[in-house]
Amino acid sequence: ATGLLKQVGNKRALAITLSKSVTCYENVSSMTLSCSAESAENKSGGRKSAAVVAKGDKGKDGGSQMNLLPVKGTRDFYPDEMRLKNWLFNKWRNVAKRFGFEEYDAPILESEELYIRKAGEEVTQQLFNFEDKGGRRLSLRPEMTPSLARMVLAKRNGLSFPLKWFAIPQCWRYERMTRGRRREHYQWNMDIWGVAGVEAEAELLSAIVTSFQDMGITSKDVGIKINSRRILNGLMTAVGIPEDKWVETCILVDKLEKVPVEALLEDLDKLGLQRDTVEKLLSYLKMKDIEEFAATLGPQAAGVQDILSLLQLAEGYGIADWVQFDASVVRGLAYYTGVVFEGFDRKGELRAICGGGRYD
Repeated sequence: ATGLLKQVGNKRALAITLSKSVTCYENVSSMTLSCSAESAENKSGGRKSAAVVAKGDKGKDGGSQMNLLPVKGTRDFYPDEMRLKNWLFNKWRNVAKRFGFEEYDAPILESEELYIRKAGEEVTQQLFNFEDKGGRRLSLRPEMTPSLARMVLAKRNGLSFPLKWFAIPQCWRYERMTRGRRREHYQWNMDIWGVAGVEAEAELLSAIVTSFQDMGITSKDVGIKINSRRILNGLMTAVGIPEDKWVETCILVDKLEKVPVEALLEDLDKLGLQRDTVEKLLSYLKMKDIEEFAATLGPQAAGVQDILSLLQLAEGYGIADWVQFDASVVRGLAYYTGVVFEGFDRKGELRAICGGGRYD
């Protein structure tokens, strides 16, 4: 092998040329350069590198060559697509910093036990999990919140609260692919730790709206539905659903916008719920006015005041035209304990655009 020193602007990068095809990466002076070197055979029209042979081409031995398509459920980002991705991510980062959030990150590989919960959540059934060579059970992260919780708990005695952190992680879920849903995706996470009141939710909703506005999206295009798990808990108590069935019931109710209620009746029956109990609960969930709930559960019922306060704060933030109460919004994760919210397109053509909630 021979070394060749090149001048790149005012930076220097080292490229290594080998006797056969090679791609090398070298960090010099804080600059990353990727370089490809081809053998003399290739330049003279000889043997093709296996790394650049299209699927279906035959090698010398007649066997098929490497498949150049990305792994099922993943995607490549060519420069034009990368420009669009960076544009979007920069919008998110700019909004997060304007609202005083600090950026963090975590390993894409985590211990499997971080995600195994016994609540029937889809996310626990969609893990890219495996055993490594040391016998440890690992998983690619399907979501970022457990990693954040692990990090905060690990240094909780040395952190100053409240925390306002954000990240743009790549996440992985082994699930059936549908429109807008692959097996790997990026998402923008913003989290506030250490604020007991709904002022935290109001700030997050305002940040979401600000990001939409920065991209030219208006309240005529997108809305945000809000609800509270505490209201749902009160409803389930009112219709006679035992407390040990609440989490499983919420996860099933979360699927109502995706599948007809008839498709869930069997699962609800498995929980031991009577048909009239389920129908009574569903009738409550059709209410779209928080005042109706206040009349049904009482104005001091758990969760009702949270929603009323949040709607008042939305007025103060100037985002009231974006926010609406919807009792059917549940969010399908077991760890939510209070206000939950979900962004949707007004035309009803897309799945949830964004979502979140309190996880005390």
